[in-house]
Amino acid sequence: MIVILFRILILIAIAFLIYTWIEYTRNPERQLKIAKQSNHFYMVDEANNSKKNLKLVYKRCVFEGEKYIGVVDDSFEVVDIDISIRDPFDLKGFTREDLYFLENEILIRYPHAKIKWKHPINEILITKME
Repeated sequence: MIVILFRILILIAIAFLIYTWIEYTRNPERQLKIAKQSNHFYMVDEANNSKKNLKLVYKRCVFEGEKYIGVVDDSFEVVDIDISIRDPFDLKGFTREDLYFLENEILIRYPHAKIKWKHPINEILITKME
């Protein structure tokens, strides 16, 4: 009887370890960190949840975007996204073309959105256009 109970507890422990490992590998913050280290583009976003900010990594820069809802053609959609950067020193070597790439990736998911870049990102758009 005790042996059977012990085997059941071992099976429960193994199932719990497998579940914990799967959750660890699927963690969005971990995926974001890996993308930053490997210099890849990655976006974390819950498109159905407008209250949850989007996060993205591109060229080792981590950006955060606040989504705002508005009315578009008789429906509520994300109409404004304010994007800021976590660490402005990561922007070294960033170009306007990189910002356009990010805007295109965001507009694929939110076609009605107007993207506003916060300081210091907006400075590259102002100075290069003049």
